[in-house]
Amino acid sequence: MNFWPNHPLLRPPVIFGFVVLAALAFLVIFADLIYPGDPWRMVARPNLPPLSPGFPAGTDMLGRDLTAGLVHGSRATLAVAVSVVAFAVSLGVTLGLLAGYFGEIADELIIRITEFFQTIPGFLLTIMIVAILSPTRWTVVFAIALISWPPIVRIVRAEVLSIRRLDWVRAARVSGLSHLRIAILHVLPNVLPQVVVQASLLIAGAVMIESGISFLGLGSRDSVSWGFLLASGRTSFSVNWWLSTLPGLAIFLTVLAFNLVGDGLERWLDPKHAGRHQP
Repeated sequence: MNFWPNHPLLRPPVIFGFVVLAALAFLVIFADLIYPGDPWRMVARPNLPPLSPGFPAGTDMLGRDLTAGLVHGSRATLAVAVSVVAFAVSLGVTLGLLAGYFGEIADELIIRITEFFQTIPGFLLTIMIVAILSPTRWTVVFAIALISWPPIVRIVRAEVLSIRRLDWVRAARVSGLSHLRIAILHVLPNVLPQVVVQASLLIAGAVMIESGISFLGLGSRDSVSWGFLLASGRTSFSVNWWLSTLPGLAIFLTVLAFNLVGDGLERWLDPKHAGRHQP
């Protein structure tokens, strides 16, 4: 007998994901109150192990507090990921609406551009862009967003193609509403559930890519990030295992949480999954 509620968002894995994301949100909002000052400053003896007095995660080879780095790194990493998704969703929804609603030449052109970007190895393109341009936060955001919008276009286009043939859309046209009003006020709200699900998965992917870029030394040097912390401890991993393990664990839990929540949202918002969770 299953004693857990049948609602998709109340499944144990999804609840775990929400708890992790709530903890991350707390750290991002209150990072300056929890660990005020510069997380780069040296505060203790180098290479203190985890659970040392005053330093729960220990210190690195320069005597910097690793806990402070992890807390402030959550803000830097998630700021990039959220900015990427905001840009990718805005562009993807706009192009998907144009392609699906108007069709014909607009659809053909947008789909060809989308296919072109999907044929390029995304991580390689991101590295090339960041390496050519200056490695600032906004350069990283632009580079990751450039490879993140195609899935949104395809999802929105597919939904719009199925919706625009419905009777109520035709009735809206007959009533004299403009194409823009129909697309924004009537069609867009019906595709947003799929966009929300995809956005949660895009954030997880953006966290992975940003961490990979920072690990390679191409991330923003303006603030500490999880990828940078992961890279800085790799040379002494056999001795000071926590310097890479703890940032790696933070990345893993964040990506896992967004994927678990995304799965729960998909089961909740997608009618095709609704019947699977009935008693």
